[in-house]
Amino acid sequence: MLKLLREFTAFWKQHGETLVRGAAYHEAACQIILMAYLHRIVNGGGFLDREYAAGTGRLDVYLRWPYGERQVQREAMELKVWRPGQRDPVDEGLAQLDRYLDRLDLDTGYLVVFDRRPEALPMEERVRFDQNRTPAGRQVTVLRA
Repeated sequence: MLKLLREFTAFWKQHGETLVRGAAYHEAACQIILMAYLHRIVNGGGFLDREYAAGTGRLDVYLRWPYGERQVQREAMELKVWRPGQRDPVDEGLAQLDRYLDRLDLDTGYLVVFDRRPEALPMEERVRFDQNRTPAGRQVTVLRA
């Protein structure tokens, strides 16, 4: 999963601003672009569920793909957009993802935060991975884009 997200960051650095700039609803566009990028999992025999109902609220992305004999890798991902005039959504995203991970019985997850503020760092500087923990202590990889 991390390799897939690293590949996405290379794509995002190269094409993200151009793709989002022309979109009428540019705040949702970055999320749609990521989900379209991840959709290639389906072509590899996996499943990508968008807005998966996992208890309270809705999980943005639930990925499943088979490997080995009767085994399935499952990954949960929450997507957030940091909009102008708002606080950094990481804490909210970690709390939300924590509830989903609990319902899905997963120990780890992914939080992707797209920074759409005018004062955001340039793309080359802001795209990075961090490690964080949910309120319950679950490990989360945070991608800032």
